[in-house]
Amino acid sequence: MTRLRKSARREQIILELQHHPHVRTSELAARFGVSTETVRRDVEALSQEGLIRRAYGGASAAPMGAQPPFGERDQARIEERVQIAARAAALVRPGEVLMIDAGSTTHQFALNLAAMARDLTVLTNSVAVASALAQNETIQVVICPGDFMAREVGIYGAETIDFIARHNANRAFIGASGLTASGITEANRLAVGVKRAMIRQSHESYLLVDHSKFDVNLVATVEPLSALTAIITNEQPTGRLAKALADAHVDVHLAG
Repeated sequence: MTRLRKSARREQIILELQHHPHVRTSELAARFGVSTETVRRDVEALSQEGLIRRAYGGASAAPMGAQPPFGERDQARIEERVQIAARAAALVRPGEVLMIDAGSTTHQFALNLAAMARDLTVLTNSVAVASALAQNETIQVVICPGDFMAREVGIYGAETIDFIARHNANRAFIGASGLTASGITEANRLAVGVKRAMIRQSHESYLLVDHSKFDVNLVATVEPLSALTAIITNEQPTGRLAKALADAHVDVHLAG
């Protein structure tokens, strides 16, 4: 069995705790083909980051932020997300290659693309996005490999990131849990590497966020604002965030 790298091993621990409230050190060590002491160091490091909790004989899940599951988010702020998605879809041109990550706003974006776009190639880690785009026969959908997380209806892990890194796109369209003057923030740490890879492999990158995400600082930072081409939102940012976006030369596209 090929041993996982440290980063991949720790991602697997987090992923396991998305599905089970507790994991045992001995079971993880056997699965990864490493010593129990190695797993304890992994658990300690993740615990210090606030991503999991150390527990007797293993680790327990810790909240990764206030973000509810995809199904709940997909039914919230529908009017704002519909407007943002329509504005984003208007930017897409026939023949382009896109990367779209998993999220409620990007799902709405995919529904818009399915209704109006033609001759696209879309790489995504979202089962919901892929299902929406499948309604349009002119859109070729490439689904990333990896580990399925039911809570997010998405695919994550080291294999997912490696796959994205082997592809290129004209534009990336991603969502996020928060946006601050320091950058894009995310409640789900497993999503960070996927979003970061999509941004880095795309010529242009667009962040789809409604105003409720402004100045929300969460457990992990995806990228600084300078990594973005533009944000697509429903309200004009103000204060420190507005200044930071201007300083980073990030365009603001208002929906509605």
